[in-house]
Amino acid sequence: MENYDIVIIGGGPAGLAAAVSARENGVERIVILERDRELGGILNQCIHNGFGLHTFKEELTGPEYAARFISQAADLGIEYRLNTMVTDISPKKTVTAVNCEEGLFEIQAKAVILAMGCRERPRGALNIPGYRPAGIFSAGTAQRLVNIEGYLPGREVVILGSGDIGLIMARRMTLEGAKVKVVAELMPYSGGLKRNIVQCLDDYGIPLKLSHTVVDIKGKERLEGVTLAEVDEKGKPIPGTQEFYSCDTLLLSVGLIPENELSIGMGVELNPVTSGPRVNESLETNIEGVFACGNVLHVHDLVDFVSEEAKTAGKNAARYVQERSIILIPGEGVRYTVPEKICVKRMEERLTVRFRVGKVYKNCYVSVYFGKERVIHRKKAVAAPGEMEEIALTKEQLMSGPNLETITIKIEEA
Repeated sequence: MENYDIVIIGGGPAGLAAAVSARENGVERIVILERDRELGGILNQCIHNGFGLHTFKEELTGPEYAARFISQAADLGIEYRLNTMVTDISPKKTVTAVNCEEGLFEIQAKAVILAMGCRERPRGALNIPGYRPAGIFSAGTAQRLVNIEGYLPGREVVILGSGDIGLIMARRMTLEGAKVKVVAELMPYSGGLKRNIVQCLDDYGIPLKLSHTVVDIKGKERLEGVTLAEVDEKGKPIPGTQEFYSCDTLLLSVGLIPENELSIGMGVELNPVTSGPRVNESLETNIEGVFACGNVLHVHDLVDFVSEEAKTAGKNAARYVQERSIILIPGEGVRYTVPEKICVKRMEERLTVRFRVGKVYKNCYVSVYFGKERVIHRKKAVAAPGEMEEIALTKEQLMSGPNLETITIKIEEA
């Protein structure tokens, strides 16, 4: 099994910014695990501008923004593995992953940063009646087809949902020669940025119908058209408001969901509102040493905020792994110790470790081992389970052994 200080799940903008921040804060053993064929995440298909105004004080495209962080990671010598799918993370931060070169492998991490991003809500979650013809895409899938794969999904387009990616794809499809007939939005307000409504719809004369949704899909083999209807304040279609639009393509931009299957599997508590992990001020989840940032935590509208948040997660993960902890091991005759772990930097100058023995001992020794070296060997006339025992340790003692990882307390017969 390999060992790393920090393992980052996801090589998108959050994962890259977290890795750079952790390295700049003194952590050397860092690895990014990315399931795609290249770093950059969703930014690689976002070829429009508008990125980087907060972070770099200039306007960049998505690939340009990603390239800045990829370059920083390369300059800092941060290790990464592409085409690598993480299948499981244990509560003890053992990461199981698979790729073509290494097969199935495990990495033991001191800290894990969750930066898996988010995915689009699929059609199945919308309960739209009708057949399942070709021509229905999520807006992100269509964006990848157009911008990376070089395919045009269709010629006559209706878009359901006015999130930012739906608005941007309305403009993109228009520029590629398709006719975008309408953008429909279930809510009485748009889910996208105001600037995208102006630049992507208003500038191209594309109508936005608020409080509307798709109520029927026509076509069996290929989409032939959709029926829109106005909805009331409860989201129910209003009879008599149906309007048919002929089209060969329907793009769905109906929300993003943080990608938290791995988080759930390792026992991370999720917030029911954001669908992302519950975190403290350090962006640490309920599992010690596991941090979350970016769209896996909550969906952002600007990637600049993702990067800012990820830098915080990277810095705090670095602090966590640099806080040297010593594990207390109850050895022979000792049932338990309190505490079970000592963080040397945070402890007081003197620490009392309390414990109980497992049976009655007479004329014995209470021994304390720093690793394999015995440092305390105190004679005890009687040690019994009903009486609490204690040992005093000083910060100076623990700091004198920079490589000290375990302290064993045991009872030794005279």
